[in-house]
Amino acid sequence: MEYLIRKTAAPPPLEAKWEDAAWQRAETLAIKHFRPEGSDHRPRTLARLLHSERAIHGIFQVQDRYVRCVRTAYGSEVWKDSCVEFFAEAKPGRGYFNFEFNCGGAFLCNHIVDPTRTADGFRQFTKLPLEIGREIQARSSLPGVVDPEITGAVTWTLQFFIPLTVFEKYLGPVDNLSGQTWRGNFYKCADDGSHPHWGSWAPVDEFNFHLPRCFGTLRFE
Repeated sequence: MEYLIRKTAAPPPLEAKWEDAAWQRAETLAIKHFRPEGSDHRPRTLARLLHSERAIHGIFQVQDRYVRCVRTAYGSEVWKDSCVEFFAEAKPGRGYFNFEFNCGGAFLCNHIVDPTRTADGFRQFTKLPLEIGREIQARSSLPGVVDPEITGAVTWTLQFFIPLTVFEKYLGPVDNLSGQTWRGNFYKCADDGSHPHWGSWAPVDEFNFHLPRCFGTLRFE
């Protein structure tokens, strides 16, 4: 799996608008690989990324049902709500970052060096503190809380902005993105919904999103 992240001189405004002109330059990928452990709900989920010299810009569009969102705090268990996720490994052997956003715009991020599962999360990882988390921005087309669950058809978008300074806190300098090759994956999930599901862009070979060996290739124009 390979995805080309095109360069933009005019980053899209943080308005969660899939149709915005700035996004028309971006390639579109689809999250099509759903785990059999989930329900029969397979929401059509698309994503687009762009990059400027010092930041990554992304947007998801989800044609969904059974949408619920109750977590509003930074670092909370957003994957249990209707959620989209972007994982990125910038430098081989230096761990990866998981950016997880619920449909209300709340999110979490960790730097994970050893994703072996433990009672506390992972064998070697760091939860990004709030002062770093504040550098990441997210905007959803839905309100911050969606409860009770929306059972009917609803299309929602989630846009995010991640400056390179977030990665550099843990990896050291990250040069101009143009021409770089990273690895990563994109996901859609809803652990606590009435119709739980787990989908990915690059397929995972077991019921676990934290599998760097299954990441696809991300090429920066």
